[in-house]
Amino acid sequence: MPLSDDHLLTDEIHPIDIVETLAEHRAWEFDRVGDDQIAMAVEGQWRSYSLTLAWSGVDQTLRLICTFEMEPPEARMPEMMAVLNLANDLIWGGNFTYWAAQRLMVWRYGLLLSGGQVAAPEQIDQMIGTAIANCERFYPAFQLVAWADRNPEDAVQMAIAQAWGRA
Repeated sequence: MPLSDDHLLTDEIHPIDIVETLAEHRAWEFDRVGDDQIAMAVEGQWRSYSLTLAWSGVDQTLRLICTFEMEPPEARMPEMMAVLNLANDLIWGGNFTYWAAQRLMVWRYGLLLSGGQVAAPEQIDQMIGTAIANCERFYPAFQLVAWADRNPEDAVQMAIAQAWGRA
């Protein structure tokens, strides 16, 4: 059943209510932090990701951040910034950044819903799926640069290469 067939589709639905319904539907661990914010944990192939979605009525934007711990050696930080830039060049919607003080790799995206637009459950589901997919896609590149002393260009090429055949 498509998510839009859910009984929650009305013009008055709050975006965070939609996110909560999606989290329940997917059996994700979540905590409704407030009326305008929800935090979730989603298990990926490489690791668990922490997602926070927050609604800002001021600029009518649904913001998503997806984080995972990353503690690269200080000596590798210039290469980490280079691999971040290379990854961001390959992505059109959203971007990575590194929060050094918190030792977190962060994926950020904002869905603008100006003029009273309402986000469809499929849009929000796609937002979350894209965040996880990009974290999963580039996690190996970040690890290779941080811990295997690979250069950023080679690490990104390995991360985006398609596997052919079967194991």
